[in-house]
Amino acid sequence: MKVSDVNTKTKKPTPDTKTDNIMLTEEQILKMGEKDYMSPAQLEFFRTRLQQLESDLIKNAGETTEHLRETTLVPDPADRATIEEEHALELRTRDRERKLLKKVQQSIASIDTGEYGWCEETGEPIGVARLLARPTATLSLEAQQRRELKQKLYGD
Repeated sequence: MKVSDVNTKTKKPTPDTKTDNIMLTEEQILKMGEKDYMSPAQLEFFRTRLQQLESDLIKNAGETTEHLRETTLVPDPADRATIEEEHALELRTRDRERKLLKKVQQSIASIDTGEYGWCEETGEPIGVARLLARPTATLSLEAQQRRELKQKLYGD
């Protein structure tokens, strides 16, 4: 028996090696086989997608700041209440986006370390389809379902 036969776990490709500078499409990534899972081309695709999401979230935060600074005083209490409610809604949205931004940045860091695309709990592949739908996913679908069931049964 050879030493290489003992290691049965799938080796994670390192993100250091870059292949072509051709950006893949979602359709091309979905058609790729299991042996190409988290290849340098796929990692570059997800890195680009996450960086775009990161820049969009930062841009939205800047727009919110500008919008809140442009507040004008209105004498009508109903109008003032409407404006305050709109601001509160906008701030709640930005708070959710702030949390998402943190996850996006963690996902980009996990690409750098070679851990992106692998379930934190089981070490199994998360799956390309799931990552396309939720690029910040850290758990496989099965692990996420188990976690949600536990939370439902036992609370947080």
